[in-house]
Amino acid sequence: MKIATYEDGTTKIGVVDGDAIVDTGHTDMLDVIRRWDQLRDEFSLAGERGVRKPISDVQLRAPVSRPGKIFAIGLNFADHIEEMKMPRPTQQLWFTKAQTSINGPYDGIVIAAEGPDVDYEVEMVAVIGKTGRNIPVERAADYVFGYCVGNDVTERGWQRNSGGQWSLGKSFDTHAPIGPWITTADSVPDPHALALTCTVNGEKRQSSNTKHLIFNVWEQIAHLSKAMTLEPGDLLFTGTPSGVGDAHKPPIYLKRGDVVRCEVEGLGHIEGGLVEQTI
Repeated sequence: MKIATYEDGTTKIGVVDGDAIVDTGHTDMLDVIRRWDQLRDEFSLAGERGVRKPISDVQLRAPVSRPGKIFAIGLNFADHIEEMKMPRPTQQLWFTKAQTSINGPYDGIVIAAEGPDVDYEVEMVAVIGKTGRNIPVERAADYVFGYCVGNDVTERGWQRNSGGQWSLGKSFDTHAPIGPWITTADSVPDPHALALTCTVNGEKRQSSNTKHLIFNVWEQIAHLSKAMTLEPGDLLFTGTPSGVGDAHKPPIYLKRGDVVRCEVEGLGHIEGGLVEQTI
């Protein structure tokens, strides 16, 4: 099942079916995720019987607008490690992205005046569905509500010049586009066998598969939950492959007017144009 947050006069939650969207009567994705065990059948029936509207007639928003936590894992594809000239990690390397970096799937990506070295990173994003702490690897799948596409947009200058921590360079406003909807976990047979691609102005820059993750999603959940309680709606950016702009010689950063399209097999695509900061 594909569940979207969209605008149609007001904010609504809908079930996506092909080129149509069906209103479910709900308005809060976090509430839906928390109560999914009770709402699953209702949503299934809505998708089958509800009033359909062309998805082109509504505006898709970020599926989760204000997640409690946004974590992203760095250096989690071998080819990306090689291009960045960094050693293969023996432990998971995590950083956070600010809530205010969340952006809609087709909204503009802002190049801030204070940070012009903007880069792209296509990723599969796991959406946590249940509260858990010290989750064993073999049970981690039970804690995933679903998956969506993400772009871990990065301001490389701030990433390099922040004393070894990456969160500032990863947290500029609009630098976490996600969507276009959440595909529920029961509709994704194997999240570790999905192709990822990223194009800039139609030119393919990244192409890989989640089977190449160094630490898989279950290992990621088990590791993070040793440190903190994971909660419904938390987002995990699970890693990006090679081909980022910063690795080119010389680097190729995004500029005003560029269009970045990120796609994950079976989950859809997101696409945003680069705009300059106006205030």
